[in-house]
Amino acid sequence: MDGKIFHITKGKLQELKKEYELLLEAEHKKALGQEAPKILESEDLNPEFVSFQEDVGFLRARIDELKNIIDRHELIRIPPKDKQAIIGVGAKVKVDVGGQKDEFVIVGTLEANPALGKISNESPVGRALLGHKIGDAIEISSPAKMIYKVKNIKYEIS
Repeated sequence: MDGKIFHITKGKLQELKKEYELLLEAEHKKALGQEAPKILESEDLNPEFVSFQEDVGFLRARIDELKNIIDRHELIRIPPKDKQAIIGVGAKVKVDVGGQKDEFVIVGTLEANPALGKISNESPVGRALLGHKIGDAIEISSPAKMIYKVKNIKYEIS
C-alpha cells in the first residue's frame, strides 16, 4: 500500500471513518476492560492468551489499514465540463462489445462490485478505458481479445 491513492466517494469515506472510530473504541475497551490472559498455563502456551493476541492483532491491522486509506484517499468528483467527455474515475460508461451493450461505472478498488455494474479503475477494462472518449474503440485482452466501443460517458457521483 506504499504511496497508493485510494479513489473513493464521499459516502464510502464516511463509512470508512465510522468503522475506524468504532474499531478504535473497541480496541480501547479491549485494552482497558479486559485483562490479558496469562501467557503460560503450566508449561504450555495458554490458548486464551494466543486467541486474545490474535484478536488484538487483527483489530490493530484493520485500524492501520483504515488509517492508511483515510490518509491517502482522493474523493471521486465530477470533473469540470471541458473534461467530462473523457473517461475518468467516476464515469458511467456505455460501451458496445461485439454487438452487446454494456454499462458500468468506473470506481476505485474499494467500491468495485462488478455484479452492481461498478468496475475498478485498476481492473484491465477500467484501466484500458481511462482517458478515452465517445467513439473510441479500445482493444482489451481480458482474458479474450475484445473491442470496447465507447458509446456514452456520463458523470453522476453519489
